[in-house]
Amino acid sequence: MLIASFLDYLSLEKKYSIHTAIAYKNDLTSFRDFLIIEYNQDELKEVNYAQIRNWIVSLVDSDISNRTINRKVSSLKSFYKFLQKSEQLKINPLSKHKALKVAKKVQVPFTSREINSVIETISEENDFISVRNKLIIELFYSTGIRRIELINIKERNISFSENTIKVLGKRNKERFVPLLQSVVSTLKNYLELKSEFSLGIEELFITEKGNKIYETLVYRIINSYFSRVSTKVKKSPHILRHSFATHLLNEGADLNSVKELLGHSSLASTQVYTHNSLEVIKKVYNQAHPRGNIKKNDL
Repeated sequence: MLIASFLDYLSLEKKYSIHTAIAYKNDLTSFRDFLIIEYNQDELKEVNYAQIRNWIVSLVDSDISNRTINRKVSSLKSFYKFLQKSEQLKINPLSKHKALKVAKKVQVPFTSREINSVIETISEENDFISVRNKLIIELFYSTGIRRIELINIKERNISFSENTIKVLGKRNKERFVPLLQSVVSTLKNYLELKSEFSLGIEELFITEKGNKIYETLVYRIINSYFSRVSTKVKKSPHILRHSFATHLLNEGADLNSVKELLGHSSLASTQVYTHNSLEVIKKVYNQAHPRGNIKKNDL
């Protein structure tokens, strides 16, 4: 009952997606199962920190990564905050908990050369699938939208008069992203070809069978094309989003503007993209340092 009330709170008040709510439910159910097995207890309100700590130890012993464990504990902490807020609990047993240390992941963006190579190669074909895939890649790189945002774009969200697309982001927040003229051209070409496959589907991107495109297919498209030109370990839609933000910042774009384009709620989320490449750092260093431009003849 408590878990169900918490999930309703996440969906109705916090406006979390169904996928996020399911993740919370799984984490809470996992903890409750642990309590039943280890303590013959299923009452979550009666939990103490020692029991939670033993759960964390069991997760560590199961070779689950610290990052995943922190996410599970965060779900539990949010649950107890909800119980406090709804006056069902006085003290949060996790109030003094410190997260496990996690090594920072280095997200390596694609280079401009890699992205241009993919776009140039795919531009040689003009069939429905090729043009659709080209548009997907161009939209990711030119707008920085998320995979789920791209999948949910509807034709009515496109404004050719303004050259923008309305995107529905996290927690149902809407934003408008600008379109480059080259992307507009690809988009118009795609819509012409799509009319031959579409059966009244309002979503922009469809399969060749006329169905709404899905997440795993989008991932496979990106991974397939970039595996041909890049040796980077991770080749996903998120890396294209990462490349979009990194390249803009490297070229001097304002951090706040990039934040708005990405649909971030705070600058802290955007700042992870500010790690400039070594070459960019060298260039700025040599241009800015008083002795950076001294010629050998001047020495």
